[in-house]
Amino acid sequence: MRGGELPAYTQNVLYARQQSGIELFGDAYTWWGQAAGRYDRGRVPRERAVLALRPHDNLRLGHVAAVSRVVDSRTILLRHANWSPIDGRRGQIEDDVRAVDVSPNNDWSMVRVWYGPSNDLGQTVWPTYGFIYPAKTPPRAAPRSNAVPARQATSLPRAHLVNATPPATTPARSPVAAPAPARATSAVPVRTNAAVQTSSNLRTLARAPESMIQQQRPAPQQPGARSRVAQSAAPTRNQSTAGRTNPAPVRSQNAPVQGQPQPAQRQLARRDVIGDLIRANR
Repeated sequence: MRGGELPAYTQNVLYARQQSGIELFGDAYTWWGQAAGRYDRGRVPRERAVLALRPHDNLRLGHVAAVSRVVDSRTILLRHANWSPIDGRRGQIEDDVRAVDVSPNNDWSMVRVWYGPSNDLGQTVWPTYGFIYPAKTPPRAAPRSNAVPARQATSLPRAHLVNATPPATTPARSPVAAPAPARATSAVPVRTNAAVQTSSNLRTLARAPESMIQQQRPAPQQPGARSRVAQSAAPTRNQSTAGRTNPAPVRSQNAPVQGQPQPAQRQLARRDVIGDLIRANR
Protein backbone atom coordinates (compact mmCIF):
# COMPACT_ATOMS: atom_id res chain seq x y z
CA MET A 1 0.00 0.00 0.00
CA ARG A 2 1.45 3.38 -1.05
CA GLY A 3 0.35 6.77 0.33
CA GLY A 4 -3.37 6.84 1.27
CA GLU A 5 -4.13 3.96 -0.99
CA LEU A 6 -6.06 1.11 0.63
CA PRO A 7 -5.53 -2.57 -0.16
CA ALA A 8 -8.15 -4.55 -2.09
CA TYR A 9 -9.28 -6.06 1.17
CA THR A 10 -9.65 -3.35 3.82
CA GLN A 11 -9.95 -4.03 7.51
CA ASN A 12 -12.56 -1.98 9.38
CA VAL A 13 -10.01 -0.92 12.07
CA LEU A 14 -7.66 0.48 9.42
CA TYR A 15 -10.34 2.55 7.70
CA ALA A 16 -11.88 3.79 11.00
CA ARG A 17 -8.45 4.95 12.17
CA GLN A 18 -7.89 6.75 8.86
CA GLN A 19 -11.26 8.54 8.94
CA SER A 20 -11.33 9.50 12.63
CA GLY A 21 -7.69 10.13 13.46
CA ILE A 22 -7.98 7.99 16.59
CA GLU A 23 -4.68 6.20 17.12
CA LEU A 24 -5.86 2.84 18.42
CA PHE A 25 -4.74 -0.56 17.17
CA GLY A 26 -5.76 -4.20 17.47
CA ASP A 27 -9.08 -5.94 17.03
CA ALA A 28 -12.22 -3.79 17.02
CA TYR A 29 -13.61 -5.16 20.28
CA THR A 30 -10.45 -3.96 22.16
CA TRP A 31 -10.78 -0.30 21.12
CA TRP A 32 -13.28 0.63 23.80
CA GLY A 33 -11.00 -0.57 26.56
CA GLN A 34 -7.92 0.96 24.97
CA ALA A 35 -9.61 4.36 24.75
CA ALA A 36 -10.13 4.55 28.51
CA GLY A 37 -7.98 7.38 29.87
CA ARG A 38 -6.77 8.33 26.40
CA TYR A 39 -9.93 9.44 24.58
CA ASP A 40 -13.32 10.65 25.73
CA ARG A 41 -16.16 8.15 25.42
CA GLY A 42 -19.94 8.56 25.50
CA ARG A 43 -23.41 7.70 24.22
CA VAL A 44 -24.04 10.78 22.05
CA PRO A 45 -23.03 10.63 18.36
CA ARG A 46 -20.59 13.26 16.97
CA GLU A 47 -18.91 13.71 13.62
CA ARG A 48 -15.60 11.80 13.30
CA ALA A 49 -16.41 9.80 16.42
CA VAL A 50 -16.07 6.01 16.19
CA LEU A 51 -19.06 3.79 16.90
CA ALA A 52 -17.82 0.56 18.55
CA LEU A 53 -19.98 -2.56 18.19
CA ARG A 54 -19.72 -5.46 20.61
CA PRO A 55 -19.03 -9.01 19.40
CA HIS A 56 -22.37 -10.62 18.57
CA ASP A 57 -23.57 -13.56 16.48
CA ASN A 58 -21.11 -14.07 13.64
CA LEU A 59 -19.37 -10.75 14.47
CA ARG A 60 -16.79 -12.38 16.75
CA LEU A 61 -14.16 -9.61 16.71
CA GLY A 62 -16.55 -6.67 16.92
CA HIS A 63 -16.68 -3.78 14.46
CA VAL A 64 -15.76 -0.05 14.34
CA ALA A 65 -17.14 2.65 12.01
CA ALA A 66 -16.49 6.43 11.76
CA VAL A 67 -19.43 8.87 11.97
CA SER A 68 -19.50 11.12 8.89
CA ARG A 69 -22.71 12.98 9.71
CA VAL A 70 -25.34 13.24 12.46
CA VAL A 71 -28.79 13.38 10.83
CA ASP A 72 -30.94 13.44 13.99
CA SER A 73 -31.00 11.97 17.48
CA ARG A 74 -31.78 8.54 16.05
CA THR A 75 -30.00 8.57 12.66
CA ILE A 76 -26.33 8.93 11.65
CA LEU A 77 -24.26 8.25 8.53
CA LEU A 78 -21.24 5.97 8.73
CA ARG A 79 -17.99 5.34 6.83
CA HIS A 80 -16.70 1.84 7.39
CA ALA A 81 -15.16 -1.19 5.63
CA ASN A 82 -15.62 -4.96 5.48
CA TRP A 83 -19.29 -4.88 6.33
CA SER A 84 -21.40 -5.54 3.21
CA PRO A 85 -20.12 -7.77 0.41
CA ILE A 86 -19.92 -5.71 -2.79
CA ASP A 87 -19.81 -7.50 -6.13
CA GLY A 88 -19.49 -10.66 -4.13
CA ARG A 89 -16.31 -9.54 -2.33
CA ARG A 90 -15.70 -8.83 1.30
CA GLY A 91 -13.46 -6.12 2.68
CA GLN A 92 -14.98 -3.34 0.65
CA ILE A 93 -15.44 0.33 1.72
CA GLU A 94 -18.86 1.94 2.24
CA ASP A 95 -19.29 5.70 2.76
CA ASP A 96 -22.25 7.62 4.17
CA VAL A 97 -24.42 4.61 4.84
CA ARG A 98 -27.21 4.83 7.38
CA ALA A 99 -27.35 3.53 10.96
CA VAL A 100 -30.38 3.91 13.25
CA ASP A 101 -30.66 3.85 17.04
CA VAL A 102 -33.30 1.32 18.11
CA SER A 103 -32.61 1.36 21.87
CA PRO A 104 -35.62 2.06 24.15
CA ASN A 105 -33.83 4.98 25.87
CA ASN A 106 -32.27 6.50 22.77
CA ASP A 107 -28.79 5.92 24.19
CA TRP A 108 -27.38 4.24 21.08
CA SER A 109 -26.82 0.99 22.92
CA MET A 110 -28.57 -0.98 20.14
CA VAL A 111 -28.45 -0.17 16.37
CA ARG A 112 -29.42 -1.44 12.92
CA VAL A 113 -26.93 -0.82 10.07
CA TRP A 114 -27.35 -0.51 6.28
CA TYR A 115 -26.72 -3.77 4.46
CA GLY A 116 -25.77 -3.52 0.76
CA PRO A 117 -27.20 -6.78 -0.62
CA SER A 118 -30.69 -5.95 0.71
CA ASN A 119 -30.36 -2.27 -0.19
CA ASP A 120 -31.84 -1.45 3.18
CA LEU A 121 -31.21 -1.60 6.87
CA GLY A 122 -30.27 -5.01 8.10
CA GLN A 123 -32.68 -6.94 10.22
CA THR A 124 -30.10 -7.75 12.89
CA VAL A 125 -29.91 -5.51 15.99
CA TRP A 126 -26.31 -5.00 17.07
CA PRO A 127 -25.31 -4.14 20.63
CA THR A 128 -22.75 -1.33 20.98
CA TYR A 129 -20.19 -0.05 23.50
CA GLY A 130 -20.82 3.57 22.54
CA PHE A 131 -18.85 6.37 20.82
CA ILE A 132 -15.14 7.10 21.05
CA TYR A 133 -14.40 10.80 20.43
CA PRO A 134 -11.29 11.86 18.53
CA ALA A 135 -10.28 14.64 20.92
CA LYS A 136 -7.81 13.20 23.38
CA THR A 137 -8.65 13.47 27.04
CA PRO A 138 -6.37 16.08 28.63
CA PRO A 139 -4.17 14.63 31.32
CA ARG A 140 -5.59 14.94 34.77
CA ALA A 141 -4.10 17.79 36.74
CA ALA A 142 -2.29 16.84 39.89
CA PRO A 143 -4.14 17.82 43.06
CA ARG A 144 -3.25 21.30 44.13
CA SER A 145 -1.32 21.57 47.34
CA ASN A 146 -1.15 24.49 49.69
CA ALA A 147 2.62 24.62 49.38
CA VAL A 148 3.96 27.77 47.74
CA PRO A 149 5.84 26.83 44.54
CA ALA A 150 9.52 27.53 44.64
CA ARG A 151 10.59 30.58 42.67
CA GLN A 152 12.47 29.58 39.57
CA ALA A 153 15.89 31.03 39.18
CA THR A 154 16.31 33.20 36.10
CA SER A 155 19.58 33.45 34.28
CA LEU A 156 21.03 36.96 34.13
CA PRO A 157 23.72 38.39 31.83
CA ARG A 158 27.24 38.18 33.17
CA ALA A 159 27.59 41.97 33.22
CA HIS A 160 24.51 42.26 35.35
CA LEU A 161 25.88 39.72 37.78
CA VAL A 162 29.17 41.64 38.04
CA ASN A 163 27.50 44.98 38.71
CA ALA A 164 24.80 43.60 40.92
CA THR A 165 24.90 44.71 44.52
CA PRO A 166 24.84 41.71 46.81
CA PRO A 167 21.83 41.65 49.07
CA ALA A 168 22.38 42.87 52.58
CA THR A 169 22.76 40.01 54.93
CA THR A 170 22.58 39.97 58.66
CA PRO A 171 26.03 39.20 60.07
CA ALA A 172 26.20 35.92 61.84
CA ARG A 173 26.40 36.23 65.57
CA SER A 174 29.71 34.98 66.85
CA PRO A 175 29.54 32.61 69.77
CA VAL A 176 29.99 34.28 73.15
CA ALA A 177 33.48 33.60 74.31
CA ALA A 178 33.94 32.24 77.77
CA PRO A 179 35.41 34.80 80.19
CA ALA A 180 39.16 34.53 80.43
CA PRO A 181 40.40 33.19 83.75
CA ALA A 182 41.73 35.84 86.07
CA ARG A 183 45.47 36.16 85.90
CA ALA A 184 47.18 35.16 89.05
CA THR A 185 48.94 38.15 90.46
CA SER A 186 52.15 37.89 92.36
CA ALA A 187 52.20 38.96 95.95
CA VAL A 188 53.51 42.42 95.18
CA PRO A 189 52.28 44.94 97.69
CA VAL A 190 50.39 47.81 96.24
CA ARG A 191 52.09 51.06 96.88
CA THR A 192 49.84 53.26 98.92
CA ASN A 193 50.18 56.93 99.63
CA ALA A 194 51.83 56.09 102.93
CA ALA A 195 54.42 53.89 101.18
CA VAL A 196 55.07 56.60 98.60
CA GLN A 197 55.52 59.11 101.40
CA THR A 198 57.88 56.73 103.21
CA SER A 199 59.96 56.29 100.06
CA SER A 200 60.12 60.06 99.70
CA ASN A 201 61.20 60.40 103.32
CA LEU A 202 63.93 57.83 102.84
CA ARG A 203 65.31 59.68 99.83
CA THR A 204 65.22 62.92 101.84
CA LEU A 205 67.07 61.34 104.76
CA ALA A 206 69.71 59.93 102.46
CA ARG A 207 70.52 63.46 101.35
CA ALA A 208 69.98 65.14 104.76
CA PRO A 209 72.88 66.45 106.86
CA GLU A 210 73.88 64.88 110.12
CA SER A 211 72.11 67.55 112.15
CA MET A 212 68.68 66.51 110.71
CA ILE A 213 69.41 62.87 111.42
CA GLN A 214 70.23 63.75 114.98
CA GLN A 215 66.91 65.57 115.23
CA GLN A 216 64.97 62.54 113.82
CA ARG A 217 66.68 60.09 116.16
CA PRO A 218 66.16 60.39 119.89
CA ALA A 219 69.32 61.37 121.75
CA PRO A 220 71.09 58.36 123.22
CA GLN A 221 71.18 58.13 126.95
CA GLN A 222 74.59 59.14 128.16
CA PRO A 223 76.39 56.71 130.37
CA GLY A 224 76.20 57.70 133.95
CA ALA A 225 73.10 59.90 133.35
CA ARG A 226 70.90 57.57 135.39
CA SER A 227 73.44 57.59 138.18
CA ARG A 228 73.55 61.39 138.14
CA VAL A 229 69.78 61.61 138.36
CA ALA A 230 69.83 59.23 141.22
CA GLN A 231 72.60 61.24 142.86
CA SER A 232 70.59 64.46 142.44
CA ALA A 233 67.56 62.81 144.00
CA ALA A 234 69.48 61.35 146.94
CA PRO A 235 71.64 63.52 149.17
CA THR A 236 75.36 62.80 149.09
CA ARG A 237 77.69 62.60 151.97
CA ASN A 238 79.64 65.61 150.73
CA GLN A 239 76.49 67.75 150.47
CA SER A 240 75.22 66.71 153.85
CA THR A 241 78.47 67.21 155.58
CA ALA A 242 80.41 69.92 153.91
CA GLY A 243 77.73 71.63 151.84
CA ARG A 244 80.15 71.89 148.99
CA THR A 245 79.98 70.74 145.41
CA ASN A 246 82.80 69.21 143.54
CA PRO A 247 83.96 71.32 140.66
CA ALA A 248 83.22 69.85 137.12
CA PRO A 249 86.19 68.55 135.31
CA VAL A 250 87.56 70.70 132.55
CA ARG A 251 87.06 69.12 129.10
CA SER A 252 89.90 69.14 126.64
CA GLN A 253 89.20 70.51 123.18
CA ASN A 254 90.66 67.43 121.53
CA ALA A 255 88.77 65.00 123.68
CA PRO A 256 85.62 63.63 122.23
CA VAL A 257 82.38 64.93 123.64
CA GLN A 258 80.72 62.33 125.76
CA GLY A 259 77.51 61.07 124.19
CA GLN A 260 78.22 62.50 120.69
CA PRO A 261 78.41 59.72 118.05
CA GLN A 262 81.54 59.18 116.09
CA PRO A 263 81.57 58.79 112.22
CA ALA A 264 81.13 55.03 112.36
CA GLN A 265 78.35 55.45 114.83
CA ARG A 266 76.72 58.05 112.55
CA GLN A 267 76.49 55.53 109.72
CA LEU A 268 74.85 53.02 112.01
CA ALA A 269 72.51 55.67 113.34
CA ARG A 270 71.46 56.57 109.78
CA ARG A 271 70.62 52.93 109.07
CA ASP A 272 68.67 52.62 112.29
CA VAL A 273 66.56 55.69 111.49
CA ILE A 274 65.75 54.38 108.02
CA GLY A 275 64.83 50.98 109.46
CA ASP A 276 62.58 52.60 112.05
CA LEU A 277 60.74 54.60 109.38
CA ILE A 278 60.21 51.50 107.22
CA ARG A 279 58.80 49.52 110.14
CA ALA A 280 56.59 52.42 111.22
CA ASN A 281 54.90 52.57 107.77
CA ARG A 282 54.23 48.91 107.38
